[in-house]
Amino acid sequence: MTDIPILLLAAGQSSRMGGKDKLLQIVDGQPFLRRSAQIARRAAPVIVALPPAPHPRHDVLDGLNLHRIGIPDAREGMNASLRGALAHVSADARAAMILLADLPEITTEDLTAVLGSVRSHPDKLIWRGTTASGKPGHPVVFDRSLFDRLSHLSGDQGAQSVVRANSENVHLHTLPGQNALLDLDTPEDWAAWRAKRGTLN
Repeated sequence: MTDIPILLLAAGQSSRMGGKDKLLQIVDGQPFLRRSAQIARRAAPVIVALPPAPHPRHDVLDGLNLHRIGIPDAREGMNASLRGALAHVSADARAAMILLADLPEITTEDLTAVLGSVRSHPDKLIWRGTTASGKPGHPVVFDRSLFDRLSHLSGDQGAQSVVRANSENVHLHTLPGQNALLDLDTPEDWAAWRAKRGTLN
């Protein structure tokens, strides 16, 4: 399914981190964003939405084979990143995967599994990861027929309105544990996750 790119959304403000950048936190010995990008890149081509350069998030991706996009209106919210990344999807891509950059448990195998569900459930328009208990989360793949609607979204609500409008055409693919939902937005989230992991970074 390499004709389906991954749109890695990494232009957010980390507004709940007390002045720190959550995507620059060190995880497994490297910046969180670089780790997320490498996980995604092993599954499919990656288009990553970033704050406008110069910005440290650009720097931590140096040397990786991916397409970096600066989002000039990133402060608007998630949909500015989505619109910006979507504009760079190849005309022959049948779909695109939307992936948040702050999911520490997501794996390349998870992404590959959701991409595979596009092939195994071709009658659907949206393919989405869920937690082990069935709660919908990320990543989310959208068929090309929905790109126009996605490109007209605004604000910070993501693509939920498009998912709701196409609820009959959604395939849910179960991923392990909380992989599809666990994100780290605050210093307390980070401390709890690291304590559970038994690591300092």
